[in-house]
Amino acid sequence: MTDSPHSETTASRPLILVTGATGYVGGRLWRRLDAEGYRVRCMARDPERLADRTGGGVEIVAGDVFDPVSLQAALDGVDSAFYLVHSMGSSASFVEQDRVGAQNFGAAAREAGVGRIVYLGGLAHDDGHLSPHLSSRHEVGHILAESGVPTIELRASIVLGSGSLSFEMIRALVERLPAMITPRWVAVEAQPIAIDDLLEYLLESLELPAASRVFEIGGADRASYGELMREYARQRGLRRVMVPVPVLTPRLSSLWLGLVTPLYARVGKKLIESIQHPSVIRDDAAVHSFRVRPRGVHDAIATALRAEEREFAETNWFDAFSSAGQQRNFAGVQFRNRLLDARSIRVEAEPAAAFAPIRRIGGDNGWYAYQFLWNVRGWLDLLVGGVGMRRRRRDSERLQVGDAVDFWRVERYESDRLLLLRAEMKVPGRAWLEFKIDPAGDGAVIHQTAVYDPEGLFGLLYWYALYPAHGPVFRGMLRGIARRAMDNHQVS
Repeated sequence: MTDSPHSETTASRPLILVTGATGYVGGRLWRRLDAEGYRVRCMARDPERLADRTGGGVEIVAGDVFDPVSLQAALDGVDSAFYLVHSMGSSASFVEQDRVGAQNFGAAAREAGVGRIVYLGGLAHDDGHLSPHLSSRHEVGHILAESGVPTIELRASIVLGSGSLSFEMIRALVERLPAMITPRWVAVEAQPIAIDDLLEYLLESLELPAASRVFEIGGADRASYGELMREYARQRGLRRVMVPVPVLTPRLSSLWLGLVTPLYARVGKKLIESIQHPSVIRDDAAVHSFRVRPRGVHDAIATALRAEEREFAETNWFDAFSSAGQQRNFAGVQFRNRLLDARSIRVEAEPAAAFAPIRRIGGDNGWYAYQFLWNVRGWLDLLVGGVGMRRRRRDSERLQVGDAVDFWRVERYESDRLLLLRAEMKVPGRAWLEFKIDPAGDGAVIHQTAVYDPEGLFGLLYWYALYPAHGPVFRGMLRGIARRAMDNHQVS
C-alpha cells in the first residue's frame, strides 16, 4: 500500500486522470480524489461542462478517446488513469467504438509512461452467450491490459445510487406503476453495489501493486431487480403488485421502459440484454485485496434516498441542464423522477434590480402573469382543505426563510441571488419554485425553475393534466419579472 497523498507536498502528489469526468461515476470520483488530496486532471470532450463545477485544484483538459492527438496532452505527466468511458448511449456500433477508444487510450497511456490504468467494467461470467454490451466491456478490459500498462479491472454488478441508471429505472417503475408486468429478467440474480462502496474500491485501486488484475465487486447481498423494487417500495411506504410473464423480448421491454422511466429505448434495450445475465461474485479476490466491506441492499437504497434529498436541496436544477451557462429553456422535462419547467432570460439590469421583483413576488404584488389562474388554483386548494391564497405575505418588500407566500413557503433565501419556494397547496406529490440571478456582463440572467416530484401514477397524471397551462403561466411570469427588473433598473 502507498502512503496517503495528504502526507506529500503538492508538487509530489500523484497526478490522477479521470476520463468520463462528466458521467455518473466519474463526476463523483474526481470530487473524492480531490478531497483525498490527489492532484486531479479531468478529461472531457467539452471542458466547459465542467468549468463551473470544479475548484481551483482540479485541472480540466479537452480530450477524446477517438482523437489520439488530444490524448497526448491529457496523459502528459499522469501517474494513474481511470478509464470510465463507454458508448452504450451511442446510436452507432458501440462495440467498435469502445474497441477503438480503448486501443487509442492504451497506446497513448503506454507512450506517456502512465503507471496504471483503473478500468470499471461489468460483472458477468462469459459462458459464450454474453450480451454485446457485456462482451464489449470485457473486451475493453483485455485491450487495456494488453497495452503494456498495468490495468486493474473492477467488474461491478448493478450500481445503486441516486441518479444511477439502474436505480432511476427502479425508482420510476415503483413510483409510477401500482401494478406492473414483470418479464423473466426481473428475477435474474445480481449483487448490487452502493455507489459510495464502488468509489471506495476505485480509490483503493490506486494503492494496489501495479499489476494487471481483474476483481469482481458487488454488495453484501444477492438480489434480483424484482427484489430491489420490492425493497424500494417498502422503504417508500408503497404497495406494488408485480405479475410475472414468461415472455417479453428485450425490444418490447425497452419500449415499455421508455414509456414509464427516464430510459430511452436504445439504452433500455442494451441494459436489458445485459441484466438477463446473472451478475454475482464467484471470485472473492477483492475481499483479500481491498479494505472495503460493502453494505447490503437495504442500506444501499436507504442511502440513495437520503442522498437524493440532499442533492435536491443543494443543487440548482437549471444548471444541471445548462452547465455551460447557456440560456436554454426546458418545459416539461423529466430529471430523475422529477419533472421540470426551467427557463431563463437575460436583462439589461444589475443583479439587485433583477432580483427586486422576485423578492416582492406574491401577495398584493401578484405573480406577474395570469393572476386569475393563480387565484383559481388557490380557490380549488381551499375547496379540498388546503391553505389557498389567503395567507398573502408577512411583508411586501422583505422575505426570510420560513415566510409564507400565498400557498408557498420560503425554503431558501439569499439576498439579491436566490429564492426557493416549497409548495404547501394540496398536490399529489411535492413541488418547488426556484428563482436565481447570475451576473452576466453589464446585466443579469434570471433563471426560473419549477420542480415537481410526483407521487405515484396519479401524481404524474396531475402534472400532465395541468401541463397546457404551465407554458403560458411560467413563461408569462418570467417575462413579467424581466419587465419589472428593467423598470427597477431605469428608476435607479
